[in-house]
Amino acid sequence: MDKNFAEDIVKRAMKRGCDAAEVFMRNSKGLSVEAKDGKVEALEAAQDAGLALKLIKDRKLGFAFTTNFDEIEKTIDTAIDAARWTASDEYIDIPEHRPAGDVLIFDEQIKNLDEATVIKNALMLEARALAFDKRVKKVRKAEVGTRVTTTTLANSKGVSVNYESTTYSAHVTTFASDENGDNQMGWDFASSRRMEDIDVNSVGETASKRAVEILGARKISAVKAPVILCPSVAVGFLDILSASLSAEAVQKQRSFLSGKVGQKVLSSLVDIVDDGTMKWGTGTKPVDDEGVPVTNKTIIAEGVLNSYLYNTYTAKKAGVKSTGNAARGSYKGLPGIDVTNFYIKAEGSQQAEGRIQESENKRTEYNKLIKSISKGILILNTMGLHTANPISGDFSVGISGLWIDNGEAVYPIKEAVISGNILELFKKIEGLGKDLKFYGNIGAPSILIGDMDISA
Repeated sequence: MDKNFAEDIVKRAMKRGCDAAEVFMRNSKGLSVEAKDGKVEALEAAQDAGLALKLIKDRKLGFAFTTNFDEIEKTIDTAIDAARWTASDEYIDIPEHRPAGDVLIFDEQIKNLDEATVIKNALMLEARALAFDKRVKKVRKAEVGTRVTTTTLANSKGVSVNYESTTYSAHVTTFASDENGDNQMGWDFASSRRMEDIDVNSVGETASKRAVEILGARKISAVKAPVILCPSVAVGFLDILSASLSAEAVQKQRSFLSGKVGQKVLSSLVDIVDDGTMKWGTGTKPVDDEGVPVTNKTIIAEGVLNSYLYNTYTAKKAGVKSTGNAARGSYKGLPGIDVTNFYIKAEGSQQAEGRIQESENKRTEYNKLIKSISKGILILNTMGLHTANPISGDFSVGISGLWIDNGEAVYPIKEAVISGNILELFKKIEGLGKDLKFYGNIGAPSILIGDMDISA
């Protein structure tokens, strides 16, 4: 799995009369350990390696993949045959070579981790979650995982890339119970391309804290009041917004941001960044999954939409350059579009110093957001966010969290519902915390939203 092998396949395909050829190879080795009751509940070591071949012949696309590297000619035959049966498409293309910068994505410590260390860390994760509070009765899942991936890309327009990346993650789900028989669940997750960024003890404690702090939750009457989204909840809403930025969704009229470039779509306090170059980010890589260098770009600046996210196909269709956001779920499919490291900035835009001064009072610490409202809800969990409509942006989700009275969180609440539209929600942002936190490759700080209708 090296550049020479990939380049050779491209040459062989071109000799068969193809107009363009692209090879994508990925080899991934992973180890995950799940702890339960102080023992190893599950241990899984897995390796997956494969190759994808994309051909263009007479403006027709051919695609094939294989896990058998001894059958390359057969794979080329399959791709050429597939091209015979596809419709001609003038926008099918492969990118030309562009130099990529260096990124920090490989941690030797992760690559050299032994099984015993991963087991120890999974057991530690479970133990710390249970030790946080006597009301934490059970840990349903405490899992630590590592992954080492090698990616190789080559095409007939000069792209030739090979890079190695690592990932380390910890995930835990806890259950807490009180003397009145109330049961609540908590969770936390952390991941990075560098092992030292992940504190499994902190992950365990955070999950248990989330379960304990909503014990004894009560129902509330319908009310119109401001809400604060904690970072994990804000990330959920931001994830929905990210899908609407895909140029593919826009071109298929399946995005609520269609036709809005250059328009103010969110609150002026909001800057949203997609940064494929971020140090140790789980979405960081030197090039996207077509070989286009990734960049650091502000997609929404002070609420104004600057651009959509493009791969090579959608960029050619729109008459623009790819933004380096081509992404593959695996070697078994053609690239779509996805974010890299996508987040709401917790600081003001560097392009408008006056605006920074104007909004600085709103960009407060997490606890100051609570103190800034007389009555409202700190939302800690949502139920049913996956049911939000990605085309219209409409949502209706159950929430639980803490009721705020006179700037203090006074008691936990449950079984309330908030409804609305993603764009309208983000337009009503009145404050951002400085507690930016990533869950995977999407991050957000705490967010203060103006009055919302909350039903019981």
